[in-house]
Amino acid sequence: MTTTYDPTSTATSLAKAYTAAAQSLIDTQKTAATSTSSALTKLQSALSSFQTALGSLSSVSSTSSLLKMGATPSDTAVASATANAKAAPGSYSLFVEQLASNQQIAFKDLPATAANAAGKITLSLGSGESFEVDLAVADVDGNGTLSYAEIARAVNAAQGNQGKVTAMVSTVNGKSSLIFSSGVGGASGEISVSADGNVDAALAAVLNGPPQELVAARDAIVWLGAKGSGLEIRQNSNTITAIEGVTLTLKAAQAVGSAPMTLAVAQDTSATKDNIAGFVNAYNTLRGTLDSLLKSGGEGSTAGPLANDSGLKSLRDRLASLLRQDVGGLNLRGLGFSLDRAGKLSLDGDKLAKALTTTPDALDGFLGKATLTSRSGLLGSLANATEPWTNSTGGLLKKRQDGIGAQQRALSERQTRLDARYDQMYGRYLKQFSALQAMQEQMSKTSGLLDSLFSSK
Repeated sequence: MTTTYDPTSTATSLAKAYTAAAQSLIDTQKTAATSTSSALTKLQSALSSFQTALGSLSSVSSTSSLLKMGATPSDTAVASATANAKAAPGSYSLFVEQLASNQQIAFKDLPATAANAAGKITLSLGSGESFEVDLAVADVDGNGTLSYAEIARAVNAAQGNQGKVTAMVSTVNGKSSLIFSSGVGGASGEISVSADGNVDAALAAVLNGPPQELVAARDAIVWLGAKGSGLEIRQNSNTITAIEGVTLTLKAAQAVGSAPMTLAVAQDTSATKDNIAGFVNAYNTLRGTLDSLLKSGGEGSTAGPLANDSGLKSLRDRLASLLRQDVGGLNLRGLGFSLDRAGKLSLDGDKLAKALTTTPDALDGFLGKATLTSRSGLLGSLANATEPWTNSTGGLLKKRQDGIGAQQRALSERQTRLDARYDQMYGRYLKQFSALQAMQEQMSKTSGLLDSLFSSK
């Protein structure tokens, strides 16, 4: 019986068998390295999100406060309001007598004026600020006569104006008017115009004369209490900041004889909770990532890719310990936070509101800041705990990522060498079994020839 060999499949099988043990080891190490690299990427993302949350809270507390106050007018058609942490909770009576307005004046029937008899005009405000407009250079089209538009352009472009007065031309029923609008509200923005002796007499007479007032220059008048008997607040804008911590934006004056409206100032528990929700979520995400990576495994469960990383276990324990520490006699539990048995952080808004009622600055004082230049409170401690991992130059996370990257490169080089060894063994086996196949074919032919010779006798 003749055995037939397929040189290609036989060489492939034998070459694979020759390299199988080494290939299995490389595959196992590649899988472990890929799993570790993926785990480190997840850890980096979670730590980055956590530090971003710390920075966001620090940014808020640096400019204002984590405690949010709300201000609600009883008549939102009259005013809207906001409040910050400096606002004292309470109820305020306010009467809006008058809104502030920016003066607007119009000059009609300006005479045709030769550019060479233009001179200068001075525009002044009630605040004492003023600037000059040189009409001698206003004839931009060069026709020798100043138009309404050229005068308006000269005013707007005048050195020293910088938005104090805006000039425009309005044409109604074929008649044009030169309109000046004050950039400053209230009485301090009242506009006055004067022409010097070089201005054409007819034009000077119009500009020096009383203009038509389209909108009066008025201050906002608000009474803290009843009109006439309360405390008068007068400002040149409709944004009232006389009540500490409260910004009142006026929309309309109240009718004569109306009762004062009420402005209620109180803690905005929902907004305060939203302010720190990012921190709670980021910590829980980080904790969940750490738990997943450090999972010990066991009956029916797979161990996490970094289950034996003692440094990472130490970080998890350190963060949990910091959340339980006291800062200035305060702790998370007293501010409405709680940690469950799994280490998940949660916040009770009602408990937080109650704590901040007696100590409004407790949240800012306890959490502190975690900026590049200033670290304090819980946020500073958490930032200090995570920084050894996240430092971009020599942090533990970068060292681990560099290490696993070097391992993957080494595995790739080993794979290349093993592939070359496989190709070498495959070529050797293919040559040997191809020769064996040729020999078998030759022997078969010889045997057939002998058989035919014997059978013919």
